[in-house]
Amino acid sequence: MLQGKRALVTGSSSGIGEAIAKALAREHVAVVIHGRNYNRIRRVAKTIREESGCTVSLAQGDLSTENGVIRVAKVALDAFGGIDIVVNNAAEFFFDSWTRPEPVKWLDIYNNNVVSMVRIIRHLLPQMRERGWGRFIQISSGAFAVPNARTAAYAATKSAIVNLTVSLAKGLEGTGLTANTISPGYILTPFYDAWIRKVAKKRDWAGERSEMESRFVAEFMPNPARRLGRVEEVADLCVFISSPRADYINGSNFRVDGGWMASAN
Repeated sequence: MLQGKRALVTGSSSGIGEAIAKALAREHVAVVIHGRNYNRIRRVAKTIREESGCTVSLAQGDLSTENGVIRVAKVALDAFGGIDIVVNNAAEFFFDSWTRPEPVKWLDIYNNNVVSMVRIIRHLLPQMRERGWGRFIQISSGAFAVPNARTAAYAATKSAIVNLTVSLAKGLEGTGLTANTISPGYILTPFYDAWIRKVAKKRDWAGERSEMESRFVAEFMPNPARRLGRVEEVADLCVFISSPRADYINGSNFRVDGGWMASAN
């Protein structure tokens, strides 16, 4: 289904990005692993080669600058002679407060989480357009529609990403390229795993790890699934959207949140 395709997954040195890169590799996609830390992207590349034998390349770079994106795009294009699938996953996060908002930090996170995607799209779109097929998949968050006071800046960027994708899909009309968004809810990444263990220790929760997760979810982030999502569940959806079977899916936003977001759309 995807054999012979080439992908760049930004922010793929850990978490959801790493899972997406591995899932694409299992479908025989040649993958460019990206991150700022060379040792971390090298670890992911080594694991992929050992698990799937897939062709992997490494692109280290800071997407918050034009020069950084130029370097990453060049490495990606030179590695396989072109890129067919772009998964814009790289993002930053910080807790903020409306009692003392910091506009400079808002500008920084908007640059890192939104403008960085625009830069990547700008540099990789032309060669996709020439071939008449391609995928742009942006990773947003459930926070795009359910912001809270402590992550206002982050949530605002995730909302912008959903908007950006719809505009991009319309701009790609008639090209054979599509643009879609995936908005994960609470996913079991190392961040949430550490949080669960911290709370469990503080409150003397006994039992299996799965029981602790259930109690944590019920108290802090209830959803009909009664658990956190897994990175593989986001990655599997990304693989499908990347495939030719999804040619008619365009400008859409897919929530992977266990029903956490109570909405008809």
